[in-house]
Amino acid sequence: MINYNQVTKTISLEVYGIKNANVQYQLSPEQLHEITVEKGLGKEASSGALAVNTGEFTGRSPKDRFIVKDDITKDRVWWGDINIPFDADKFDALYNKVVNYLSNKEIFVRDSYACADEDYKLNIRVINEYPWSNQFAYNMFLRPTEEELKGFDPEWTVVNAPGFMANPEEDGTRQHNFAILNFSKKIALIGGTGYTGEIKKGIFSALNFILPVFKNTLPMHCSANVGKEGDTAIFFGLSGTGKTTLSTDPNRSLIGDDEHGWTAGNSVFNFEGGCYAKVINLSRDNEPEIYDAIKKGAILENVILDKDGHVNFEDISITQNTRVSYPIEHIENIQVPSTGKNPKNIFFLTADAFGVLPPISKLTPSQAAYHFISGYTAKVAGTEAGVVEPQPSFSACFGAPFMPLHPAKYAEMLSEKMIKSGVNVWLVNTGWTGGPYGVGTRMKLKYTRAMISAVLNGDLGLYNYDDYHIHSVFGVAQPRECPGVPTSVLSPRATWNDDENYYKTAFKLTNAFRENFKKFEAHCNEEIRRGGPQRYAF
Repeated sequence: MINYNQVTKTISLEVYGIKNANVQYQLSPEQLHEITVEKGLGKEASSGALAVNTGEFTGRSPKDRFIVKDDITKDRVWWGDINIPFDADKFDALYNKVVNYLSNKEIFVRDSYACADEDYKLNIRVINEYPWSNQFAYNMFLRPTEEELKGFDPEWTVVNAPGFMANPEEDGTRQHNFAILNFSKKIALIGGTGYTGEIKKGIFSALNFILPVFKNTLPMHCSANVGKEGDTAIFFGLSGTGKTTLSTDPNRSLIGDDEHGWTAGNSVFNFEGGCYAKVINLSRDNEPEIYDAIKKGAILENVILDKDGHVNFEDISITQNTRVSYPIEHIENIQVPSTGKNPKNIFFLTADAFGVLPPISKLTPSQAAYHFISGYTAKVAGTEAGVVEPQPSFSACFGAPFMPLHPAKYAEMLSEKMIKSGVNVWLVNTGWTGGPYGVGTRMKLKYTRAMISAVLNGDLGLYNYDDYHIHSVFGVAQPRECPGVPTSVLSPRATWNDDENYYKTAFKLTNAFRENFKKFEAHCNEEIRRGGPQRYAF
């Protein structure tokens, strides 16, 4: 049984309206793991990791994410389908319901913080209904020392009640689950869903408002690493494009795998203290660092275990969004503290299922801002109901669901920082080559790694006109040669061996880019507008 007497401090939750709770404060991950197993809320895998099922929701629910509309947010937030307004009075009433629900229960509380740079530190108190949710908070947020905990003063509070179900007609939600940010009260209120990603993305969304508005710092949905010479590389990309895989490099120190800030002083810092990686089809051969990070202290979500506790990473019977969270220290080669200086290269990762984008190309500042706002990747057949052929998918700033401001604000900040720092920006297609999905093949990981290594080693860093071909449709500069990559692979048109269909498909994609960009162009300057494809299909 758990020895609760190991806890050296207790706290009251009365100030939050949670009464008569049996508060378990700052338990160790080992204790939380054991409680979860004892309560039948999870199982221990053969690796020692904790395996849990998040229930009805195995991913975020973007249509159920709200921001309270008040004096702080009303004239700053980009309201619409992504940032859905929520009435302040409705929030107060729903909050009272949630804390009444949590009263008289065993509650797990953790004090932690976000932002590895001391000048940007955000103290967070996380209040969880479930022990494994609290262990997730331990894994994903930064961990204060015992000395720091003595005078800990939380600025933001996360109230997480997966078992509470809202009444939409009464509470103002769309359905029974919700994730609501209140910037005046500095609360992230989450209910009706056990998906842990809502916890970390709630704080990420808050920082995406706080940092640019009040700190002149660009928040980024990206991973980052640093080389032995101190050069920082940044990797943007939506789920499935390889962001975590490509930034986890045995030859470079990992700063972080998902959320970072880029300061006015040209430094980069991790928001988090852990990693949250997809594990679908995970293998030690392809992703050894992530595979070996799955051990005691890690939490596996929605995976299938056999009778001996071994994980079948190919089994997607619960969801394709199988995941693992672990403290960043589970990766051997990490940057301590999780900060970096002087970004030298930025990679925009896209899994182009149309197979028409070059495997790597260099972008001008205007192209970089345009592609940043676009945030392109593609859905392939079978990933969602009704998807029978490749479909373009755009998520502004490679993280639209977490961006409270208009995407043009973030893009302009990125463009300014690129010009000021002289950083190189690269568009990397980790998707298909030799044809679209169903005809061509997925780009080999070893080729993508070789291209990124060539950039980081300086082999592709200089822009010499004769070394690049300007793509006739997208206008990007694709290298003619790259160490470790067959020359034929570098030209997407050549891999098709069918010029007519290649160009038809390429123009189809450029038209999708232009159609998507219409909702942004009124807010963008001329330089950003010039960064898109300039040719039209006839």
